[in-house]
Amino acid sequence: MNAFLRNAWYVAAWSHELQAGKLLARKILGEPLVLWRTAGGAIAALEDRCVHRHAPLSRGRLEGDALRCGYHGLKFAPDGRCIEVPGMDSPPPAACVRRFAVVEHRRWVMVWMGDDVARADTGLLPDNFSCESPEWAYVPGYVHYETPVELIADNLLDFSHLSYVHAATFGGGADDTLARVQPRVERLTRGVRVRRDIPRVPPPAYYRPLWAYDDPVDRWLHYEFLLPGTLLMHSGAQPAGMAAEDAERQGTGVRFHSCQTLTPETATSTHYFFMEAHRADRGDANVTEALFQGLLTAFEEDRAMIAAQWRNLQRAPDRRMLPLHMDAALTHYRQLYAAALRAETPT
Repeated sequence: MNAFLRNAWYVAAWSHELQAGKLLARKILGEPLVLWRTAGGAIAALEDRCVHRHAPLSRGRLEGDALRCGYHGLKFAPDGRCIEVPGMDSPPPAACVRRFAVVEHRRWVMVWMGDDVARADTGLLPDNFSCESPEWAYVPGYVHYETPVELIADNLLDFSHLSYVHAATFGGGADDTLARVQPRVERLTRGVRVRRDIPRVPPPAYYRPLWAYDDPVDRWLHYEFLLPGTLLMHSGAQPAGMAAEDAERQGTGVRFHSCQTLTPETATSTHYFFMEAHRADRGDANVTEALFQGLLTAFEEDRAMIAAQWRNLQRAPDRRMLPLHMDAALTHYRQLYAAALRAETPT
């Protein structure tokens, strides 16, 4: 993938990052944006570049709902119109800053990066239901990668690496059964569905804050990975041989729902927004925090491996990777991404 999809929603921030009276600067697809929350709670998203001398608007200040450039004082409304130029009776019509369509969707602040805001299709927003459901508890997370987005996507599309990268966290110690179990991969219109069911394996250390169960478990990892880079996953485990519904009723199993999304910052850096929620009626705030810390530890394992991979790729950019059977989901996804790029690129 050498280019970015533009007609798509990308997460720019968690809702809590946009605080009243504060500007947030964030680069997405190589473009600088400035975001803020109006007095009524709406969110504005403009190009972080004043139309006058191209100074970053994020170095300015908010005056009510409007943004004053910190260089020469041009003042912009949330829709990008210039409403004041110091020393002029009225701003010239051309004094406008590009506006981006933005929505606050279940605690994700999402920006449509296409040129035409009228094409922003809310029907394409992801179903990250657990981000706002009182039935689920989690801590919101963020990691910054100094690597291209496609390497992180590849990592999320092939969970066989859990047995090795995450042996002490998400994996089952020295047991590599998870890597040996073949997933079922289904191609969707805008992504792939991956289902991996792993019978009779040691419970991962990650479960420990919620469920100190040492006997073998039956695990499952069922998720969709959707354009332009969002993972929505149901996962969990119960004692080996026990029906999932019985385990849930008896409190002898674990269930999680995870929402993870990749937003390219540049061609070689990526914003990674994530959460993994557990059932709110299983464990208190201490459990939620302990699970989050375990998640951070595992995701740092990912980042270290992917960063090392990226260094190798930069040393020998012309050397081809060897496709193997575990690459089925990422191959389907890359093909879908390439097709979507062709569809929005003028011929």
